[in-house]
Amino acid sequence: MDARSTAPVPPPGCPAHADGGRVPLYGPGFQSDPQAYYEYLRHFGPTAPVELSPGVDATLVTDYATALQLLQDPASFRKDARRWRDLNEGRISPDNPAVPPLAYRPNAMFSDGAEHLRLRQAITDSMARVDARKLSRTTGQVSEYLISRFGSRGSADLLGDYAKQLPLFVFNELFGCPADIGDRVLFGITGMFDGVNAERAVEVLFGAVGELVALKRAKPGEDVTSWLLQHQARLTDEEMVHQVALLLGAGTDPLSNLIGNTLHRLLTQDRYADGGGLIDEALDDTLWDNPPMPNYAPHYPATDMEFGGTTFRAGDLVLVGFAAANTGPKLSAAREAGSNRSHLAWSAGPHACPSKEPARQITVTAIENLFNQLPDVDLAVPEESLVWRPGPFTRGLTSLPARFTPVEPVRRNVPQARPEQAESADPGRKRGGMWSQFLTWLAK
Repeated sequence: MDARSTAPVPPPGCPAHADGGRVPLYGPGFQSDPQAYYEYLRHFGPTAPVELSPGVDATLVTDYATALQLLQDPASFRKDARRWRDLNEGRISPDNPAVPPLAYRPNAMFSDGAEHLRLRQAITDSMARVDARKLSRTTGQVSEYLISRFGSRGSADLLGDYAKQLPLFVFNELFGCPADIGDRVLFGITGMFDGVNAERAVEVLFGAVGELVALKRAKPGEDVTSWLLQHQARLTDEEMVHQVALLLGAGTDPLSNLIGNTLHRLLTQDRYADGGGLIDEALDDTLWDNPPMPNYAPHYPATDMEFGGTTFRAGDLVLVGFAAANTGPKLSAAREAGSNRSHLAWSAGPHACPSKEPARQITVTAIENLFNQLPDVDLAVPEESLVWRPGPFTRGLTSLPARFTPVEPVRRNVPQARPEQAESADPGRKRGGMWSQFLTWLAK
């Protein structure tokens, strides 16, 4: 048999070839069918050469066992992005679009050793103080408010009108944001992830978080920001700003995509049509097959080494392909026989997600409440017309149009922004912003 007949073929639109060229994790082909790319990447072995954006090379771990080994070996693989050799040696421009999600910041995600333990403990201890009943109540209230804004229309974009906004509101409440600061946090995070005037959005976000930290130092409350400040780690104001911004940013956009991707699964697959009892199952299946962060967990070998069939130099960029590892063919039988929650979507090891239980609770509560209030909600467009966001790090839809029988909104006299507020030079400082409106609605 001709050996060429069994050689792996790159997916349509992929410029890589079976001779070992790097596979781009961007572009229309990857955006529409990433699983075809992951299947091709597996032919390289447990690790594969990829390109995150033009000029940014990395190695992607695509095998479940190999990924778990890397994530649980902080001595061999470090998180401090200041080790990134290609960036340090000038082979990557700092303004490359792949750099901001990977660049070093003084927070728990990009730290190692004792410093990581100190910052991480402050986060996990503070998040552990979140009361599950209060979280469920808050999520329900936010859900009710958002549905009241579109329920009478009989149609909505369940991503833009619901899944994208709900985590932002819930986290604002968890972190104790007053109205003005909360409006700017919403503006900053939304702009940062949408890429619309991102530089200004980041400036607004960090400015708002800085004011929140100062406020909570002077007047603490029962919220995550105050608990972080009171922690025995004794975080400085700068450390506080970076930890809070990390939690707000890393918690809201992936959680929005998790809610959206789970809703997509529930609305497009008949096996979940029997009722709300399958929401938990759909959530776990989403985390296996379509996780909101498919490729991330940047690591850097501490020394020159061989790992997963690839020879690395110290400081090479290595990412974990959570979506590829979760869907490997070797896992099929084990997944059916084992726990439905043994996926890697929350990562693993010392840098595993510290908020997976609150994230699950928010997702399930949000979807249950939506289906309870809009029991006949259905997809309003053909599934094949839905568009997924581009890029290697995020897996989420751009919109999720739905239709349903209109429902009467809960009437709480939500105020609208006055004309002079709408003309504000800083949209994040509008007194009639969405967080202000929600707080007023809640008080009625």
